[in-house]
Amino acid sequence: MRLTIPVAKVLSALLAEPEAPRYGLDLMRLTGLPSGTLYPVLHRLQAAGWLAADWEDVDPVAAGRPARRYYRLTGEGIRSARLAVAELRALVPVERAGSGAGPAGAPAW
Repeated sequence: MRLTIPVAKVLSALLAEPEAPRYGLDLMRLTGLPSGTLYPVLHRLQAAGWLAADWEDVDPVAAGRPARRYYRLTGEGIRSARLAVAELRALVPVERAGSGAGPAGAPAW
């Protein structure tokens, strides 16, 4: 899996609560990524076996909105994502990481 900054942002958001299912708009808010960037990343992660996706079982008329597709990391995805994000963070120089929006010198992703 090629770990780009958008992929790292999505993985970091999912790893914050690995068991929690997330839907697209939720992930867009957490990562700051537009839908045109987010959904291709989600599809790549799903194709790699790192991500499971399931449609919400809801009546759109009763809910007043379309059904959501929820994404969550698989067991393999959790292990692989933790390793990949840790390796990427190890490559980012501390002084550059400190300039990001993350807490205590952490990268913005």
